[in-house]
Amino acid sequence: MFTGLVREVGRVVSFENGRLVVESSLAAAVGDSVAINGCCLTVVDGDRQTLAFDVVPETVARVKPFGARVNLEPALRAGEPLGGHYVQGHVDSVGRVRSVEGEGEGARVWVDPPADLLRYCVEKGSVAVDGVSLTIAELDDEGFAVALVPHTLSATTLGGLEADDEVNLEADVLAKYAEKLLGLRSS
Repeated sequence: MFTGLVREVGRVVSFENGRLVVESSLAAAVGDSVAINGCCLTVVDGDRQTLAFDVVPETVARVKPFGARVNLEPALRAGEPLGGHYVQGHVDSVGRVRSVEGEGEGARVWVDPPADLLRYCVEKGSVAVDGVSLTIAELDDEGFAVALVPHTLSATTLGGLEADDEVNLEADVLAKYAEKLLGLRSS
């Protein structure tokens, strides 16, 4: 379980034959879970400068390609404050950035997700974008907007977003469970 509060931005050192190596100062041990752009991966090797993860084909097929910089968050430990919202690290889909517009010192970013994820979005509800816990500020028939504060722009990879970029998306897990329990899912 994660909170969507990114601890640091790491640099991808390599990604070959399913092994992802990221430059990071996180204190993570072999077996620990770390969210990489919102995707929960298990540490398989590391030292004080890098962390390594094995990425299976299922994961590669469901997430956007790893870029040069990635958002990193270690798993939530018992007793730590939640802070963001419940994030599982299970990327639901990949969305596309429609636009990025300055808004005061921050920015408003419109994201167009697949329709099967958009149904979970509600104004003032939660969504994780590249692993970052965000509040949906606005909705239309094609997507949602999030308002990014200056700290988010500088402390995550979201500050570098441009129109047409891909982003990993995870809908609020509570909405998915409510739908399942009420028997509303059409598929």
